[in-house]
Amino acid sequence: MEPHRRLVKATALWLGAAALFVLPATTAAQERRPVVDETGRRLAVPARVERIVTLAPNLTEIVFALGLEEKLVGVTSHCDFPAAARTKPQVGDVVNPSLEKILDLKPDLVLATTAGNRRETVEALERLGVPLYGVEARSVEGIFVSIRDIAELAGTPQAGVELAEHLEARLAAVEEGTARATRPRVLFAIWVEPLVTIGKDTFLNDVLARAGAQSVTADLGESWPRLSVEEVIRRDPDYLILPRTHSLQVSFERLVQEDPWRQLRAVRENRIVWLDDAVLRPGPRIVGAIEELARALRPELGTREEKAQK
Repeated sequence: MEPHRRLVKATALWLGAAALFVLPATTAAQERRPVVDETGRRLAVPARVERIVTLAPNLTEIVFALGLEEKLVGVTSHCDFPAAARTKPQVGDVVNPSLEKILDLKPDLVLATTAGNRRETVEALERLGVPLYGVEARSVEGIFVSIRDIAELAGTPQAGVELAEHLEARLAAVEEGTARATRPRVLFAIWVEPLVTIGKDTFLNDVLARAGAQSVTADLGESWPRLSVEEVIRRDPDYLILPRTHSLQVSFERLVQEDPWRQLRAVRENRIVWLDDAVLRPGPRIVGAIEELARALRPELGTREEKAQK
């Protein structure tokens, strides 16, 4: 389906009833075009988008991966990949970006996400007449949709098609390698004090499935539920999966030295998988995280480089 048609058919998930973007009086209507973002909001964006501000790291990564870094005029303080993202003007953090700094950058388009940006930020920019496009990826396929949509908005739809197709091909190779294998039962821990995991309606649940694993918390309706360690022991995962961050590693290494953590079978058998923290970002590097997890659970799969040499 064409990106523009997908935009028009999106359902409202973020702000409830869709609100029509009000055009500034100084801008002629024919210079803008109506779209519907991934949350169901209606807005109008310039026919030519030349200045983009991103309000989350995954969106910054998408813009760079599409080769649109010259149009990127502002990012958040959390946007650290690729390294060049650190050189862009910063508008504050993800949760509380500075509206004044955003306005000073005179963006044609602001990209935001339901995964970290607040409704208050969206509504404030809307009142100020700043076109804000909301992204909401609840699956790996949803990430590919976002890549195509952002490329289309920026006037480079072919770049989105090519990047998405490249990532889809890599993903298909992983799924082919795990299709007939036993699916280990795993628990993905976002944090350990308290223990925060993932529910079924998250892109991370889909990440586990694509890597050939089965989440022991896939039955939980809440997106980011908290569990007691005792409940994890009852669910008895074969592996624990964690994002590789310094603070999380320090906390985890301390906790597993004592009960109840050391009672976990996965801890006793040292079935712990640390993934690059890119896994937490629904952007272009998510396929690399899926490849990494698939290899950790099944070393016989090898790396793409190893396969190419055979």
